[in-house]
Amino acid sequence: MADDSLSRHAGTPPADLARRRLIAGATTLLLIPIVPRVAHAASIVAVRTWPADEYTRVTLEMDTELKAEHFMLDGPDRLVVDIDGLTLNSTLNELVSKVRPNDPYIGGVRVGQNRPGVVRLVLDLKQPVAPQIFTLKPIGEYKYRLVLDLYPKVAQDPLLAILDSKDPDPLADVLEQLAQQSSDAPVPSVQGQTLPQTARKPDLPSPPAGSSRPRSTPPATAPAPHPQRRGQILVALDPGHGGEDPGAIGRNGTREKDVVLAIAKRLQRLIDSTPGMKAYLTRDGDYFVPLHVRVQKARRVKADLFISIHADAWVKPTARGSSVYALSQNGATSTMARMMAQRENEADLIGGVNLGTHNAQVAKVLLDLSTAAQINDSIRAGSKVLNEIGKINRLHKRQVERAGFAVLKAPDIPSILVETAFISNPTEESLLRSNKYQDQVARAMFAGIQGYFRDNPALARRS
Repeated sequence: MADDSLSRHAGTPPADLARRRLIAGATTLLLIPIVPRVAHAASIVAVRTWPADEYTRVTLEMDTELKAEHFMLDGPDRLVVDIDGLTLNSTLNELVSKVRPNDPYIGGVRVGQNRPGVVRLVLDLKQPVAPQIFTLKPIGEYKYRLVLDLYPKVAQDPLLAILDSKDPDPLADVLEQLAQQSSDAPVPSVQGQTLPQTARKPDLPSPPAGSSRPRSTPPATAPAPHPQRRGQILVALDPGHGGEDPGAIGRNGTREKDVVLAIAKRLQRLIDSTPGMKAYLTRDGDYFVPLHVRVQKARRVKADLFISIHADAWVKPTARGSSVYALSQNGATSTMARMMAQRENEADLIGGVNLGTHNAQVAKVLLDLSTAAQINDSIRAGSKVLNEIGKINRLHKRQVERAGFAVLKAPDIPSILVETAFISNPTEESLLRSNKYQDQVARAMFAGIQGYFRDNPALARRS
């Protein structure tokens, strides 16, 4: 065959021969069937809504990252979100039924295939909002997430949240003074919001006839940094995790975020029922609050003490006992303390934070501004709480541990983190699920709080 080929092309110029071979090769390529590449169609694997007074979050979990564009309409107020690269499916249709009647921001949702490859969501709004829409990379058990956060157009003030509480407020006059004064801690806000113009004075009852006690009025001169509290104490309680971030999960499915909220509410009732004391919750429902916003809220209400409540988890189910932590500026006091701080500090990644939208002043709270005096006061408070918890449960460590917890970095408030028990331990998981133990932990923390302020009266906020 080789000889026949050579004889057939004998006398053919080399250039013509090369051209013939190129044409033959191209013809061969044209004869090879081209199999079209089928693009992978993205799909929604889960939809979730987290309504709360502070903001409502809608989460679309997807198997791939998608782009979304949004715009606002008024008359009536609506938010329109176009998701590119998506085809309507049954899971996405479930979003319509996920909207709860008591949602403060969303009245209803409509979903449709706007055009090929683009799904449109139309959210009918109950009030004007400042939307924040962003995507999150996969982490833990979550895939890609498209997050729709609907904040009120006017940012909420934690002080006004306390004043608007339906419960009797033993510190109403003091809190009214605080609301009328400027604060070194800004109101939690995101881009697109406006701050409250003035602090609205609550409708307080008039003093009884003949009473000589005047109503609280703003002082004629420049206000002092902190009004006289007359021994009255405000404690900020911070139930960890929430919303998209369940925290640690026990073998029987117990979620840390649920347990610590239940304990915090029990402790709140104990504090509020005590004359001269008031509790403030950084979250009062199942929604996520970024770490720096938790700190900022406590500073905004000028809390005398900040307590973050959690439930431990460890790689070995044999680990057990309660612990109390304070902030460290110079490294952790143990390997476990360092790892616990690292796990808790990752809450923002799991819960989902769009840091680029938050007020620049808020981000400063994340800086390590805490003083040695604040840390020493924190250790005093932590020791009191730890001793009381040791009366109702085994202690994992008999001294206050220290590590770089972001949530403890309020520069002017003694702050501690309480790990109530190991939710990863089957025995202690059962305890955490029980009303009896939740009540015992709350009462133990309350006794520690009382002991701290009883032994250190000068540490309550002074004028």
